Amino acid sequence: MSVDWIAVDWGTSNLRAWAIGRDGGIVHEASSASGMAKLTRDEFEPALLALIGGWLPAGRKTLVIACGMVGARQGWIEVPYNEAPCPPASAQSARSPQTKDARLDVRIIAGVMQREPADVMRGEETQIAGLLQATPGFDGVICMPGTHTKWVRVKGGKIAAFKSCMTGEVFGLLATQSVLRFSVGGDGWDDKEYDAAVRSALERPESFAGALFSIRASSLIAGLTQAAANARLAGLMIGTELAATRLYWSNGAVSMIDNGRQAALYAAALKIAGAVTTLLPAQDVTLAGLRAAHANFMKEIM
Repeated sequence: MSVDWIAVDWGTSNLRAWAIGRDGGIVHEASSASGMAKLTRDEFEPALLALIGGWLPAGRKTLVIACGMVGARQGWIEVPYNEAPCPPASAQSARSPQTKDARLDVRIIAGVMQREPADVMRGEETQIAGLLQATPGFDGVICMPGTHTKWVRVKGGKIAAFKSCMTGEVFGLLATQSVLRFSVGGDGWDDKEYDAAVRSALERPESFAGALFSIRASSLIAGLTQAAANARLAGLMIGTELAATRLYWSNGAVSMIDNGRQAALYAAALKIAGAVTTLLPAQDVTLAGLRAAHANFMKEIM
């Protein structure tokens, strides 16, 4: 099957690509660890070609539509943000880096900014566009778990407002670089401990700082197991995040981008809080958003 265009999700840590045929089906797919954070500006094109070079037909340019941190200030080129409220994944605001390979026509989708309170996203806007493709007319709240989890309110086909929480990154720092590293770790888990920690954080989010150190103290003097410590730390952090984002989920319904284990933890915490979540696979909505951007590009060309 011939390749019509190529969809790319280029994040901080990884690069994923899908070759799309003329019938809209996936012809090839591949990934690499060549994320934005590992590349200098002149290394982006070679990294892309190393992954997709064999898919490019000779004698013509192939449209490559990319989303994610590839368009950040530290990326291939900086693509200015669209300002919320705005439609997600707008084709009109995409930018093209200069390329040496004549077979490449790369377009990088813009992220979204919010002035008050100050916030930004890159990559998530494309997933939101994909969700809107799958559920036309969607008005509601989307939770997007990740290193920096996003809570997004969508109204009238636009990103109306959003809030980012560094829970994932802070969890990693506490678990590997703080005194808690002596108490947590491994693959062990305790569901009851997690549920109790979520409830405690929702009821008393102001106790967060002291509750963190109690994990270390409990492991020293009360026999808290590593599995229970893992679950308590995650429960305290996600529960405190839910307390801080209550205005987003308090209506009781949340659509969640399913990135695996992390999404399952958020869904469990939201259930404790009294909200119902609908899970949507991350790859599906990412590809749907890139397909929507491609359709917009085609309208521009025609």
